[in-house]
Amino acid sequence: MDPIPCPFGRIALVLQGGGALGSYQAGVYQALHEAALAPDFLAGVSIGAVNAALIAGNRPEDRLPRLQAFWERITARRIWPFAPDGDDLRRARNGQSALATIALGTPGFFRPNPVSPWFAPRGARAATAFYDTAPLKQTLEELVDWELLARPGGHPRLAVGAVNVATGNFQYFDSATQRLTPEHVMASGALPPGLPMVKIEGGWYWDGGLVSNTPLQYLLEDETDSRDALVFQVDLFPARGPLPRDLNDVLSREKDIRFSSRTRMNTDAFTRQRRWQLRLKRALAKVPEAALTAEERALREQLASLPQLAILQLVYQAKVYEGQAKDYEFGPETMREHWASGHEDTVRTLANRRWLELPPEDPGIVTHDLHREAE
Repeated sequence: MDPIPCPFGRIALVLQGGGALGSYQAGVYQALHEAALAPDFLAGVSIGAVNAALIAGNRPEDRLPRLQAFWERITARRIWPFAPDGDDLRRARNGQSALATIALGTPGFFRPNPVSPWFAPRGARAATAFYDTAPLKQTLEELVDWELLARPGGHPRLAVGAVNVATGNFQYFDSATQRLTPEHVMASGALPPGLPMVKIEGGWYWDGGLVSNTPLQYLLEDETDSRDALVFQVDLFPARGPLPRDLNDVLSREKDIRFSSRTRMNTDAFTRQRRWQLRLKRALAKVPEAALTAEERALREQLASLPQLAILQLVYQAKVYEGQAKDYEFGPETMREHWASGHEDTVRTLANRRWLELPPEDPGIVTHDLHREAE
């Protein structure tokens, strides 16, 4: 793919949680890499945090190899010796692969605790989760250059979201304000009761997807960067879908709704705020200079350079044979299917260059959905 000229001052990559579906995000990044669209801000939740760390925490030439190494490692267990053809056989293969994940964990990610939480002593670490994520810590230490990520300037910014178990408060750990470690990424993906909570600076944290499964709101509320932004929002659970036909469909659709992004809600709130900012900007322009306070002058300067945002939303569309276990079916063939889908969707998105144009100042934000606009 030829490099694509970008009129935006920064490129953001926003990655939702979704477990085994996360290889779709890796395919999206591959297409961006081929188009020379290098993100300088990455925000992720759960598996999105892992992918974001693998991208932000490596040199440009190492990012795709490290993503590939991670996904090949955690999907190394092959259940069937061949890739079947036909929906029924694929559903059977995926079901057995998901059962293997439940029974054995997945390499380089998590493994069963030696004692089930149902039988572990109350208060013991094994009493609060079915699996141990020590393998993930080792994987992150190996595949992410944490020293590189900590260097100021000239390197992508990384933010990962988690929720404080004791307070219920959602929090982002941001490399712009603190030094990130494997624990921050592990906390973002510590989905209970499967995975254990992670301790960070005296607090205990769970998967950020319990509160918000997409970091878009964090990006929209960021006032530290006034540059226009091209935002690639990569979701793994569609908000829209068909009516369920059986119980498996019910479980799958419920999961989609629970973890889908609230993109419209976030962009509507941003639009309302932006229009009030524009009204205030016009009002301040009518006030004589001598009548302005120092605070009002500072506000006028801030409103003079409001960033414009174009959001390109890519949403993984599950195959009919995947079912409700799609986020914990870590089979190698499925991983490659997800990766290829992410790459293909992004190539098709980038082929329409009008989505790379700056939006009008009012409201200063535009959202494009590949799948909805293709209907």
